[in-house]
Amino acid sequence: MINLYELEQYLADLLGVSKFKDYCPNGIQVEGKAEISTIVSGVTASQTLLDQAVNLKADAVLVHHGYFWRGENPVVRGMKKKRLATLLKQDMSLLAYHLPLDAHPVLGNNAQLAQRLGIEVENVMDARELQGVGNIGVLAEPMTLEAFALQVASTLQREPILVSGGAHLIKRIAWCTGGAQNYIDRAAELGVDAYLSGEISEQTTHSARELGIHYIGAGHHVTERYGVQALGEHLAERFGLKHIFLDLDNPA
Repeated sequence: MINLYELEQYLADLLGVSKFKDYCPNGIQVEGKAEISTIVSGVTASQTLLDQAVNLKADAVLVHHGYFWRGENPVVRGMKKKRLATLLKQDMSLLAYHLPLDAHPVLGNNAQLAQRLGIEVENVMDARELQGVGNIGVLAEPMTLEAFALQVASTLQREPILVSGGAHLIKRIAWCTGGAQNYIDRAAELGVDAYLSGEISEQTTHSARELGIHYIGAGHHVTERYGVQALGEHLAERFGLKHIFLDLDNPA
């Protein structure tokens, strides 16, 4: 068991929360009971995740995508009201970590994805503008786009979207999980052979073809499900907590 506020401070230090300018608050977003013994984690604090956390008698929910995003309507009604009511009625806390969880060199989404895809991390894509949330690395052996795509599909259990940037093999690759398709231009500046992100936009196709860089759109949800799972497992081991990770299907 651990005190909620001690847990928040530990996570702030571990993830370097103060270093990031984010689109949402990182840390306790909804305050619940003070003592935590059971944590349910998931990618997004959807109503389904909250309902399952209630059934599992969780004291806190740990997610990558929480609430209170910059620019959103602040009115508490409809879907937002129901979500908040669920947390408050159960005295269940919500802790969310966005960019800090993307960027952590061991537990982060990008680091965890690299482990699974067999990519050796060399550096961050951009320490200043991108706040270190994307990485550059190398594959053990050069691969065709098609061969690497098969590896991605097998690992993530999802067929990626591919855009060929030429006939070259993939040796050096840049990647950033989630909705990071616009970083393809930065990836091309770094001279990599391919760029992988979670989402694709209409203009991503043209950028890949005209910049001569392969693009792999692997899925927002599936590229970001490993960081929060690793973080929850870390907390369980360090503080003797019960942790349950829920991977709720999302085709996006």
